[in-house]
Amino acid sequence: MSSPYTIIKRPVVSEKVNLQQERFNQYTFEVDRASNKHEIQRAIEELFSVKVTSIRVIHVRGKKRRMGMRYRKLGRTASWKKAIVTLEKGQTIDILGERV
Repeated sequence: MSSPYTIIKRPVVSEKVNLQQERFNQYTFEVDRASNKHEIQRAIEELFSVKVTSIRVIHVRGKKRRMGMRYRKLGRTASWKKAIVTLEKGQTIDILGERV
């Protein structure tokens, strides 16, 4: 069994993710490519002391990017895996670590 810190790599922060947090109580994380839903759920519950109701997992493909001085070569960004985690009502995760 892996450590929760190796399964959950980082939170994903974007405008769409912020709307999901406000409307649906969903949080998005970049996770280890070899992890499954059960491992992700255990890691989230252990790290943040919350109750997870559902998880959706998405494989994000890397994009083509121009690289080099004259942009003659094409490269790819890395592919990664993300998990959209839905929490029970009334529970939150402080992703940015803001203090009020």
